[in-house]
Amino acid sequence: MIGADEAAEVLIDFDWWQRAGRAERDAEFDALRRRPRVFVPLGSARPGPPKGFWALTRYADVLEVSRRPEDFASGAGTQIFDQPAALREYRGSIIDMDNPEHSRMRKIVSRGFTNKSLESIRDLVESTTHEILDEMPPAGECDFVSEFAALLPLRIISNMLGIPQEHEADILAATNTILGASDAEYIPDQSAAGIAAAVTKASEGLIGLLQDLSQERIANPREDLISALVAAKEGDNLTPQEMAKFFILLVGAGNETTRNALTHGIYALSSNPDQRDIWMADYRVHARTAIEEILRWASPVIHMRRTVTHDGVQLGDQAFARGDKVVMWYPSANRDETVFDDPYAFDITRNPNPHLAFGAPGAHFCLGAHLARLELDVAFEAVYSRFPDIRAVDEPTLLRSNFVNGIKHLTVRYTRR
Repeated sequence: MIGADEAAEVLIDFDWWQRAGRAERDAEFDALRRRPRVFVPLGSARPGPPKGFWALTRYADVLEVSRRPEDFASGAGTQIFDQPAALREYRGSIIDMDNPEHSRMRKIVSRGFTNKSLESIRDLVESTTHEILDEMPPAGECDFVSEFAALLPLRIISNMLGIPQEHEADILAATNTILGASDAEYIPDQSAAGIAAAVTKASEGLIGLLQDLSQERIANPREDLISALVAAKEGDNLTPQEMAKFFILLVGAGNETTRNALTHGIYALSSNPDQRDIWMADYRVHARTAIEEILRWASPVIHMRRTVTHDGVQLGDQAFARGDKVVMWYPSANRDETVFDDPYAFDITRNPNPHLAFGAPGAHFCLGAHLARLELDVAFEAVYSRFPDIRAVDEPTLLRSNFVNGIKHLTVRYTRR
């Protein structure tokens, strides 16, 4: 096993993230958890304080940082590398905000993501799931990502928002570009200028679409989520620009959770047929714990960054200086042996399972957690009811990213009923 300092270096190696299997990733994080808060340098040596970030790989540290937004802020950016101002303008939204802007934005957008409001759309989730399953190729073999997992959360949120389905292909392509910016399959020109140009073009397309729809809903409100967020008769509303930026977050990072949890889940259940058989023997009995285990196992968002707000901020026995970056690594926290018994086992009956797949409890806990759980519950039941023998027949093709634990392609086979 390599040392912690060497393990930390791979955290910023996109090629490593794409080629490393689960066992290799687990071994690297195991080495890092043995020595918490390893400093990872960035860039060449230069005068002044070293540039880089502190890697937080233990569950307790991730939990603590998430609970203290006054000490560990999001407003300076949530990814390791500082984004150019132009890109941050497109990609900011609620996850890159601190109070009071964050509280205002979260209060507005939470209108559409309460348990009560989401239960009212269960029929929509079910009908959309079966609609996409009806479209699955009759040959009995397909790319599960492109034919199902990528479409389901996107179509559901588009239906909730009131976006015509004619825009689905363009929205999917744009979100692949934005979230897969470090992967040459989505942006062939991997130079800094090439990435910036492609992300800007994709973002501007989404912003233009949502601004037009928002303006139309302000003039003529409907019974959809855009109207609820921009044209409510009582309380504050999002501006069309805020709605557009929130949409990029919603269909980008938000969709990625369900999309990749579905795909990682199908692959994990194929690799662990005993767990699949236990679940399918009585779906409803095991649904809650199985879905939570898939979320822990997948850890769809790999990291989030916070920036220290003032000198002397303490985390355990370590003091930080203002401007220090700390990066929380969720796959590592979700395999911390001090919290999870036998953390490298895929166990659909695991209980309790206090995973951090949606971030830790705190100001930035994922607003879409309830929606993602609902989508996963409905989707797995429908998929295995329709195709009980569905299974992955090849290794997944991983996204070249250390931010999204993405699977780009996964071949599955099934017998059509």
